[in-house]
Parts: sequence; structure tokens; C-alpha cells
Amino acid sequence: MGISGFPQADFNRDAGVVVAGDVVWCTGTDLLQSLFCRLMLSTAFWIYAVALRCREGYRVKTETEARVRVGTAAVVKAAGADFAFEKREFGQPTGRDVLVKVHACGVCHSDSFALGGGFPGLTYPVVPGHEVVGVVEEAGADVHRLKKGDRVGIGWFGGHCGYCPSCRRGDFITCVRLQVPGITRDGGYSQYQIFPENACAVVPEKLDSAEAAPLMCAGVTTFNALRNSNARPGDVVAILGIGGLGHLGVQFAAKMGFHTVAIARGEEKAEFAMKLGAVDYINSQKQDVSDALNKMGGAKVVLATATDSKAMAAAVNGLGVDGTLLVVGAGMEHLDTAPVQLLGQRRNIKGWPSGTAMDSEDCLRFSALTGVRPMIERFPFEKAKEAYEHMMRGKARFRAVLEFAK
Repeated sequence: MGISGFPQADFNRDAGVVVAGDVVWCTGTDLLQSLFCRLMLSTAFWIYAVALRCREGYRVKTETEARVRVGTAAVVKAAGADFAFEKREFGQPTGRDVLVKVHACGVCHSDSFALGGGFPGLTYPVVPGHEVVGVVEEAGADVHRLKKGDRVGIGWFGGHCGYCPSCRRGDFITCVRLQVPGITRDGGYSQYQIFPENACAVVPEKLDSAEAAPLMCAGVTTFNALRNSNARPGDVVAILGIGGLGHLGVQFAAKMGFHTVAIARGEEKAEFAMKLGAVDYINSQKQDVSDALNKMGGAKVVLATATDSKAMAAAVNGLGVDGTLLVVGAGMEHLDTAPVQLLGQRRNIKGWPSGTAMDSEDCLRFSALTGVRPMIERFPFEKAKEAYEHMMRGKARFRAVLEFAK
């Protein structure tokens, strides 16, 4: 006879025990002997149950520990503080989050918000970086679109609340509780990072990770602003500034079929602008920008990628009928424009705030299809401070990108 789940037991009727299947009968006349028998069997069952639970708990704990990744992150602990490199643990993502092993992260001027402070919703410590490209390492239980091994990009859009008026209308980039990697949540200056699935854009195979990274911010900002403007193929579209955003803006405008005009300081940039795809070049140091644009019939759009408010104001009178000064350069100075400049030609001034992960994915696919590429300088992750300072001094040609060991 035996007891279910235990080795074969040989009990003696004379000892007061009979085992029939899984049923134990105490038959002895000695009450103490019977109680002792029951106590021993109950104790054995209890020990067995505890052993099973311990073994299961050890197995779960071991699997959980195996999923934990340890990576280095460049952390800013207070406004004005320098980068502090520290080890962090990244566990199994839950819900709709994914764990991304970062391959590259662009260094953007907006990273200065993290280091300098002052941006709404910013809390410390924080890991900067919102031009992230990497590979999905693990996915939460409710992730359906992405899987382990997918290469993804994460930009300024890091998730939305889903219940504010903008979200209820499907305008997620203007969410009042918008999550921004590197500002309101940790970003890509880290070997690993966790992001929501809905913040991830799939990166085409044709794009190198380091080249794709700037497209997640500088790229989608210029691309999305132009494709949502009122310009049509053949219209005059001017790109004000041909730096980090502008050199991409010129390429996108040309590939979209616009009569592309580049505006910058100095004759030495003219040849470069033409190589990017510009049809005309305006040297703002020698020419009146508005007069030059009016000679072309007036601009349907002037995409202001430079942060110089005075340079923006100088282009307003060069807008044609229903022309738009479309601002994507995040300057802090007031824009000096008189209302009368806008009235007669129905001119307008408008800003554009980057785009969602779907917009970024469109930008990546368009770039892969048409050959639009950012010009980058590569830095190892360990030199994040040097890369950031290089960018802030205006020395980067034209985007600085941190690369991580794969």
C-alpha cells in the first residue's frame, strides 16, 4: 500500500494502521497510539507541502533573477550637475512595457533641459536621451506588436495618458501628460531602458542604428512638420538654418518635391545646401531674406529650424498668400512680428511638436526609401560628457550620437 505523492509505505495492522489507497485507517484500540499515528501522517503531509512551495518559490526566484540585466546609465542627479555613471538593474518589464538594449542614442540640444533644469514635469535623478535606437530584450505580458529581437526607436514621444481631451481625440503628441524620455522618464543615455510599447517605432533594416537615432527627434520633427503643412509639390519651401535639424529639413523638402530654398549665413554653405537638395540658396548676411523669397513668388512655408528669433522675423514678409512660418527651432527669445505683417496676405505663424511613434516610423521608412540620412559624429557611450559639450558648443556636424557596445 502507499499514500499518493509519497514512497511506498508498509504499515502494520497490529500497529494500528491500515492504508487503503489514499485513505488511512487507525484500527488500534490504544487511543494514544492512534493519535500519534495521525499526528505523524499530518506532519509528513505538511512537510511535503512546504517542500513543494519552497521548491516552486526557488524556481520562480531563479527565473526572475535570470531576467535581471545590469547596465550602466549616465544619470543627472540635480540641475547643473554633471553626468554620474552608475550601475542599475533592469528587471522583467510588465504590462505593455518592453526592455530595450540600447545600441545608439542621439545627443540633442533639448538634452540641456535635463542638465539645466526648468522643464515642466522634470524630476531628479533623470537619465537624458530621447533619440534612442535599440533591440527589444524582453516584453511585458500585454505586449502584442513587438517581440524579442525587434529593433526599435524611441523619440520625444514616450507615452500618453489616454484620457485627456487631446488623447480622446487621438492627438497623442499634444497629451497634457505627455511622457518625454530623458525629461519626465528615464531616457537613452543607458545600456538598457524600459519604454512603453506604444512609444516604440520599428526601425527598417536599411538604416544603421546610429543614423536612425537622430531621425527619432530631429528627423521626425522636420519630416512631420513639412508633410502636415499646406505646401504641395512644386511650392516654394524655405529651410531657415542648415544645422542639426535644417540639414535634414532640406533633404526632406527636396525629396517631397518642393522648390527647396536653403537660408543660412555665409556663401561657404551654398555648395553644401545644393548637395543636400536645395534649388536656391539665400545668404542672410548679404541678402534681404524676404525680398529674395518674394522674387521667387513668396514662400508657402518657411521651416524655421534655427533658434534665432531675429532670423525668423526677417523671413515673415517673404511668405506668400496663406504662407506659414513653421517653427520647430526651440528658441527662448520673443519673436518680434507686427500683426499688420500677417493680415493682408493671410500669413500665419505656427509651431510643430515632433510626432508620435507612428509618425517616427513613417519618417524612418521614408528615409530608408529615399536615401535621407543625417550627418553624424559618433562617440562611445563612455564619452557622453564630451559628446554633449561638443554639441552645446555648436561643433557637431551635424548630430552627435552615442554608440553602445553590442
